[in-house]
Formats: sequence, structure tokens, C-alpha cells
Amino acid sequence: MKIAFSPCPNDTFVFHALVHGLIPGTPEFDVTYADIHITNNLAANSDELDIMKISFAAMPWISPEYKLIPCGGALGRGCGPLVLTAGGSIDGGADGGAAGSSDGGVAGSTDEIAAKGASLLSGKRVAVPSERSTAYLLFRLWAAQNVPGGIGEIVVMPFHEIMPAIRDGLIDAGLVIHEARFTYQNYGLSKVVDLGSWWESDTGLPIPLGAIIARRSLDLATISTWIRKSVEYAWQHPDASKEYVLHHAQEMDPSVAQSHIDLYVNEFTADLGDEGFAAITNLLQRAMDEGLVPQMDLAALR
Repeated sequence: MKIAFSPCPNDTFVFHALVHGLIPGTPEFDVTYADIHITNNLAANSDELDIMKISFAAMPWISPEYKLIPCGGALGRGCGPLVLTAGGSIDGGADGGAAGSSDGGVAGSTDEIAAKGASLLSGKRVAVPSERSTAYLLFRLWAAQNVPGGIGEIVVMPFHEIMPAIRDGLIDAGLVIHEARFTYQNYGLSKVVDLGSWWESDTGLPIPLGAIIARRSLDLATISTWIRKSVEYAWQHPDASKEYVLHHAQEMDPSVAQSHIDLYVNEFTADLGDEGFAAITNLLQRAMDEGLVPQMDLAALR
């Protein structure tokens, strides 16, 4: 059976047991490790893979051959994408943050921070990890409300290249995901806005980031059971996947990898539940209303 997911710690942690034959009754898996930008496009233009991880924002484009699986994905709170600029660019300080700011961002009220940050992005060149990612969709929804004159050029690049590109002046700002939440200050960068905080304060819902889809021709109930058991195994045996996780995380510090897992693997990974589905439908309905994604039948997601 062919499966594709990213080499990020949350995915390798979740799928370790499944792809290593630790869940009874499962077939052998042929694994493709791919960035979310790649799998989003594969889901829209091919049906060669049996199971894959994509962005919830890409659901309106996926092939009709695929169906959402209600587990294994990534939703959560306090784990939203960040918009970053080079250090010192928000308030003119050498460290990229105003006095009293503890996280490298701008001190002041939420409205002041949003106004200053948004003014930096008007007409600017901004890098994003995928034009069909939830991160990009949240960014577009936020920018429509907060960036006068709109964003300038959007550049798609692999997420691990974005922070170096901001630091080196190749782009004006960048939309970052994953472990960048924990490492952006190492590049001398400043946070313009936490799109997760914006989304949560606006909706009261978790952020729907990564989805698991599978071919409709398969036994989807059985696949859901396999994935849930893989999640449960990961939680019950947290050390079993460490070597696998760190191998695919490449040079990531083990503590950063663990923080990544703690943030993105939660109760929604085991089961989307009513709140998870509410978050997904809210995001996609807003996007459809703004003309950012094709129309789709949201009721068919369940």
C-alpha cells in the first residue's frame, strides 16, 4: 500500500508504528516522504497513492477518488503559522523587538502590533510554503482584513528555505510553519503576526492544518482503525519512534522535535470530533465566501 506524508516529527511519530509493521493485520507500506506542497498537488492531479497527508486548505482541489479520514491529521491551539520579517524591521530596534516584548515581536496592544506588522507587508515580496496550504489560506484571510493595498509578490518555496531567505534579504517576509515556531529567533527574525492566535480569537476554534485522505475504493473504516492504533501506539511507546523521527528530522535538535510532536499530536489526531469538523468547515466556508478556493460540498467531508 502506498502512503505519503512529510518527514516532520509529528507525521513520523504518528505513522511510525503503521509503516513498521507494529499494527496487527496491516499490509506492507511503500512510504514517500514529501513536503506538503508536493502532496497537495499530488492529491489534485493523481490518484496513484493510497493514503496521504495534505493541507485541509487543499480539500476543495483533491481528486474525487479521495476521502477525508477522521484521524491522523494535525489540528490544534497555539500552533498556528507565523509571518516573519528580518530582525529589527518592525520597530527599528537592533534585536527585532520593542522594549517589553519577550518573544522578539512588537510590544504594545494587539491592534498596534497588527497595524505595524501589516504596514510592513503592503506591496512586499512574501514567501509561502504552498499556495494550497492552510497556512497560506489563513494568511490570505488575515491580509484581506489587515494589509492596506494588499500583498505584493507571493513566492512559493520549501518551508525550510524560507527563514534563511528572509535573513539573507532575498524576500521581504515569510510565512512559516512547523518547527519554525521554536527556531525563528535563531535567524534574527521578528514575528509580524501569529495567524493561529488571530484565528483562535476570531473563531474560538482550533486551527485545521494537516488532513489525512485515502482512496475511496479502499476500506476506509479499516484504514481509520489502523491509523488510530498507530497514534495510540505512539503515545504508549514514545521512545519507540525516536530514532526514526530524528533520522527524518535531519539536523533538528531532539528537544525541538519533541516540542513539535507535543504541539501537533493531540486529541484531534486521534479523532477530529465535532469541534475538529467545525474548524474545518469554518475555514473552508470563509475561503469559499472570499473566492479563495473552489466551491465544495462541506457536508460530504464527514
